[in-house]
Amino acid sequence: MTAHPAILKHIVGHTAILTLNNPPANTWTADSLQALKHTVLELNQNKDVYALVITGQGDKFFSAGADLNLFADGDKQNAASMAKYFGEAFEALSAFRGVSIAAINGYAMGGGLEVALACDLRIAEAQAQMALPEASVGLLPCAGGTQNLTALVGEGWAKRMILCGERIDAAKAEKIGLVEEVVGQGQVLDAAVALAAKVAKQSPSSVSVCKTLIQAGRTMPRAQALPFEREMFVDLFDTEDQAEGVNAFLQKRTPNWKNC
Repeated sequence: MTAHPAILKHIVGHTAILTLNNPPANTWTADSLQALKHTVLELNQNKDVYALVITGQGDKFFSAGADLNLFADGDKQNAASMAKYFGEAFEALSAFRGVSIAAINGYAMGGGLEVALACDLRIAEAQAQMALPEASVGLLPCAGGTQNLTALVGEGWAKRMILCGERIDAAKAEKIGLVEEVVGQGQVLDAAVALAAKVAKQSPSSVSVCKTLIQAGRTMPRAQALPFEREMFVDLFDTEDQAEGVNAFLQKRTPNWKNC
């Protein structure tokens, strides 16, 4: 189990459910960010976990981001430390070998939205509100927000949300591609777990490589990505899951994945 009470971990089947638990607004601290990083790294070593779902405790906040009291004294060294913790935690989440799903159950503001942006997929409840308001208090989104939001919704909407401080609701978030699905209040965790269960039907070895290839497309030129894709296809033949998947299909049975 996770050592820090602000990150609750519960495993159901092949899915790890992580609950942000720092009431009243599930804000981030240095300790909880480090706990998230270490939790994800631990899950990477657990071959029985194929997906993770991250959500917020309570019914109002997914996460309100960092507690601004941390930055009230203008301490530059403290700012550098917090930026480092945010970066390490959310980059570890982005690099999780399985599929990560943000179950946005309320307000996702600043670093609270950035942790959702670091996930592979996002589902939001209808009442959820999302924003990156850092510039309104003299700061900026330093945990991947400027990059991940732009990759998802394009430069125009990223600029509206970051430069203009525009807050959007779940319906608008779905329309612009920030979230993939909107569900009713109280339904997001079940929806996210159901989506994660679909991942368990896939070869975890294949999913991990496919995720790497998809994310490589953000920075790798197409002329390099296409041969890399073919190389990774051939490398799957070094895994047990490749033979298991093909033979299970031919034998008309459910595959028994080994994640190796």
